[in-house]
Amino acid sequence: MIPGMPFKDLEPGQRPVLASALLLLLGFTVYYVLRGNREFMIYIGVIVGYLALILATRRRVHYPIDVLWGFLIWAVLHMLGGSVYIGQTRLYELMLLPLSASLPILRYDQAVHIFGFAVTTLLAVALLRPYLAAGRRPGRDLALVVVMAGLGFGALNEIIEYGVTLVVSDSGVGDYQNTSLDLVADLVGALAAWLWVRRRWPVDWEKDRAED
Repeated sequence: MIPGMPFKDLEPGQRPVLASALLLLLGFTVYYVLRGNREFMIYIGVIVGYLALILATRRRVHYPIDVLWGFLIWAVLHMLGGSVYIGQTRLYELMLLPLSASLPILRYDQAVHIFGFAVTTLLAVALLRPYLAAGRRPGRDLALVVVMAGLGFGALNEIIEYGVTLVVSDSGVGDYQNTSLDLVADLVGALAAWLWVRRRWPVDWEKDRAED
């Protein structure tokens, strides 16, 4: 390893995630600057904030590598949603699977919300894990905390989107129905993440605790 190398204390599996994240953020930043897309420049800043939080807490929190890759994939899906068009339709507005005759479900936007806030819920579990009793299987009390943490990240995202509408007059942020459906998608993602944690806890999380 090169002496003085930034973040030299990263775990081996974390380095390719960080390198990929920096390259992708740089690429999308250049693209949005050239396109004059102020809306998604703000979202770049939000992703950088999340990344900074993960880096700042990496010595105290064991973030599973697959969760970090999931975070990066979510960021890419989000960035693509605001920059790729299929015909005249922006990817975020694309209907993937028409599940309702009266509501615009399931759009690309909602699918990304489900995936993204499942990932942030898993990040919340990683943040909580050092404070949990070893050997105790998580129950409904922890489920409530974890799912509400995921929803809290989702609510923060909607607040940021509201701020975007105040700064960017022609933003692609939707109306109240869009916000509500996004939050429902966040709930689906948070619940899915909890079910995954509940199923995998004895295999992954306790093993990671023993290695810490």
